[in-house]
Amino acid sequence: MPPTPVTRWKHLALVIGGLSLAIAATGTATAITAPAADSTVAPAASASAYDDTYYQDAIGRTGQDLKDSLHTIVSDQTKLSYSQVWDALKATDEDPANSANVILLYTGRSQSKSSNGGDPDQWNREHTWAKSHGDFGTATGPGTDIHHLRPTDVSVNSTRGNKDFDEGGSEVGEAPGNYTDSDSFEPRDAVKGDVARMIFYMAVRYEGDDAFADLEINDRVNNGSMPYHGRLSVLKQWNQQDPPDAFEQRRNQVIYDDFQHNRNPFVDHPEWVTAIWG
Repeated sequence: MPPTPVTRWKHLALVIGGLSLAIAATGTATAITAPAADSTVAPAASASAYDDTYYQDAIGRTGQDLKDSLHTIVSDQTKLSYSQVWDALKATDEDPANSANVILLYTGRSQSKSSNGGDPDQWNREHTWAKSHGDFGTATGPGTDIHHLRPTDVSVNSTRGNKDFDEGGSEVGEAPGNYTDSDSFEPRDAVKGDVARMIFYMAVRYEGDDAFADLEINDRVNNGSMPYHGRLSVLKQWNQQDPPDAFEQRRNQVIYDDFQHNRNPFVDHPEWVTAIWG
């Protein structure tokens, strides 16, 4: 039996201006639903809100020219002491669902802000760019730059140690989804891009012109105390695989607004990784 006019009217869907408008039998709208966001759209599709101001001297540049320009831009920052980092991380990595907690980088665990320290299940300050890679320790500057410092479980931080980033190894028992072997560490999928963009930031911010080593990224592991971090090819892949999410973007904004007053350009423009490193 063919549908009645009323049945046809009930199921009529009109598309107006990209919105789906469902019309009930009475002729009134019962729901308006915007199209789902396309998570596959490259970050470059939407320009940074800071392109006309903060990044104005970098727009349109590529390669070493872009790297040099970004270095000049992000080097204008307020520096923190290592003790100030504790309170900064409580703000930058706050759990959006529980303001009393922070989210730990490698485990993803939400943990009380006050449970920081040195005991195995407390959280401490992880230098994503291992502080021995360039031997800067906890010195004010690269050792206290919160763009690469994150709260992590103490024992998981110890497991990561000063290893370069790469794929493979055995799963970390206390942090499922993370893997490690004798010379590398692989973070969980949800923060692979975060880790990559922190490493890229450090390689742009610290160029050897402020009494610290010139930090560079190479395609190796086992970099030891040399001012290098790897593995470049893997970090580039992670930047593509895991684009910036709301947590990472909020973190960048809090650092800019409340602490260092500089930004991680690769959170705002992930495509600049390819523009510089190919």
